[in-house]
Amino acid sequence: MLNPLTIQKLEQLGLKGMAHTLQIQMSDAKIGKLSFDERLGMLVDAELSDRDGRRIERLLKAAKLRYSSAAVEDIEYRPGRKINQSMVMSLINCEWIRQRQSLILNGGTGLGKSWLACSIGKQACRNGYSVYYVTATQLFEDMRLALATGSISKLKRSISKIELLIIDDFGIGGIDIALGPYLLEIIDLQSVSGALLITSQYPSDRWYDLFNDTTIADAVLDRIVHRSHVIKLEGESMRKQAKK
Repeated sequence: MLNPLTIQKLEQLGLKGMAHTLQIQMSDAKIGKLSFDERLGMLVDAELSDRDGRRIERLLKAAKLRYSSAAVEDIEYRPGRKINQSMVMSLINCEWIRQRQSLILNGGTGLGKSWLACSIGKQACRNGYSVYYVTATQLFEDMRLALATGSISKLKRSISKIELLIIDDFGIGGIDIALGPYLLEIIDLQSVSGALLITSQYPSDRWYDLFNDTTIADAVLDRIVHRSHVIKLEGESMRKQAKK
């Protein structure tokens, strides 16, 4: 008979997956016929699986994805959208994140750029990468606040620790000339320590016009565009189709 204190001690040690599986084992007569090595292996596997699950939960919570239910399994590849499925499948393994490259999602409003970005962000979390989602507007607001409070260095450091930074709706409202140099620093740090995923209604060849400083524009685009994968979404607005 299993001593309840054993379960309690496993939980105190943080071995919750093992404790839960051990309780199940003790109530299953078939498992009782297995060898000690087999049962121990099952306990260890259960603990590893539980820890992986909890880690993914923590990563997803920290990512703050706009569409938390988005998943790569649910991407719609209708002909009208012209999404290159083989390219998406090649990105799912997240090797491009490990290599610190960029992914640009282009297309008009309502075509599902943000949703697709969140689905890829979730996949990155599943693969063990830290992710942070932010709209370009919110990022600029955070930068303004950090400048006003003298905490811009802290903001840059916190972002640079992220393995995949998702900036949604890049280019909306243009780029404040006062924030350009700080955006460059953030992009520069990210190009060294992590990967970028950017969604925009503007094709990357038009991003140059968003900046008021040509030097900053050249530097930012050099760090993003030249090492990027590009997916262009086309077709009818997903929102309009949903209404229909």
